[in-house]
Amino acid sequence: MSEIEFGLDTFGGVTKDEHGSPVPHPQVIRDVVDDAVVADQSGLDFFGVGEHHRPDFAVSSPETVLAAIASRTERIRLGSAVTVLSSDDPVRVFERFATLDAVSDGRAEIVAGRGSFIESFPLFGYDLADYEVLFDEKLDLMSKLLTENPVTWSGSTRAALSDQRVFPTTANGMRAWVGVGGSPESVVRTAEHGFGLFLAIIGGAPERFAAYIDLFERAQDQFGRPRAPIAVHSPGLVADTDEQARELAYDGWFAMRRQMGAERGWPAPTPADFDDEITDGALYLGSPETVARKIARTLTALKIDRFDFKYDQPVPHAVQRRSIELYGDKVVPMVKDMLA
Repeated sequence: MSEIEFGLDTFGGVTKDEHGSPVPHPQVIRDVVDDAVVADQSGLDFFGVGEHHRPDFAVSSPETVLAAIASRTERIRLGSAVTVLSSDDPVRVFERFATLDAVSDGRAEIVAGRGSFIESFPLFGYDLADYEVLFDEKLDLMSKLLTENPVTWSGSTRAALSDQRVFPTTANGMRAWVGVGGSPESVVRTAEHGFGLFLAIIGGAPERFAAYIDLFERAQDQFGRPRAPIAVHSPGLVADTDEQARELAYDGWFAMRRQMGAERGWPAPTPADFDDEITDGALYLGSPETVARKIARTLTALKIDRFDFKYDQPVPHAVQRRSIELYGDKVVPMVKDMLA
C-alpha cells in the first residue's frame, strides 16, 4: 500500500423511517448494497460490512451481502468489518471469503476479530469462559490457511487438520487484518501472526493510538515479520454544515450511547461528552471541511495506510447516503490536498 486509502464501514445499523419507526432488516440490507455502489462510483478504496447477531443490526452474514455488492461494483475492495472469528470456523471463513474473492475478481479482504458484542457465542454454542483461547487458536489456524498450502494444525476448539488443503484457492492471495480495540496483547498477537492491524478507534483522542502503532512495528521486527498495513476505523457523519451535522446526529448518538452504556456499565453520556468527541475525540462529525481537517490531523499523527469512515450513524438512511456522497466527493479530495 504505497499511498493512503480511504474506505467506508457499516454494521448494517437499523435506520428509522420518516415516521421514526425502525426500517425492516431486508430493506436495511438492500440499502447497504446501494451504499456500496455509491462508494464505488465515488472512487473510494474499500467498503466493509460488519457481522452482528442482534436486533439493532441487520447484517449477520457479511460475505453474502458483499457478494451482492461485488455483482454491482467494479473496483472497490470488499471486506468484513468485522468477522467474529471466535464463534466461527476458520476453515469456513476462509472458504467463504475465497469464494467472495473469486466472484469479485480479487477484491476480498478479511477483518477478523473477537467481537465487541457477545451474542454470537451462545447462539453458536460457545462458552464465554473460552473467550481468549477461542480467538488465539482460531487466529493461529486462520494464519496458516491464508498461505493456501497444506495445513497441519491441532487445538482444543475444533478438529485437527493433517496436511489438509482448503478450497477454493485464490488467484493472488487475500489481504487479512485483525480488528483491535486497544489491547497491547492484541496488537502483539496481530504482529506475531502476520496480519494487518485494523484499529477500531471509537472513543477518545486518536493520537493516543500512536503507541500501539509503535508497538506493532516493534513486535513485527521482533518476530521477523515484514511490515503489514495499518488501518483506522472511526465513526462519523458529514453534512453540509457543522450545525446541520450536530443537529442530525445528536439524538441518535445519545440513544446509542445510553443503550451501550446500559449493556456495558458505562456512565450516562452528557452534552459535553458529545462535544468532546467531535472536537478532540473519535467522532468525525461536521461539514466536509471540518471532517477533512480532522482526518488530516489523524493521518498526520498516526502512521496508517487506510482510514475507514464508519458511516452508519443512527440517522435516517437518506442522511447516511448524503454523508457517503460528501465523504467521497468532497472530504477525501480535501484530505489528499491537505496532506500534499
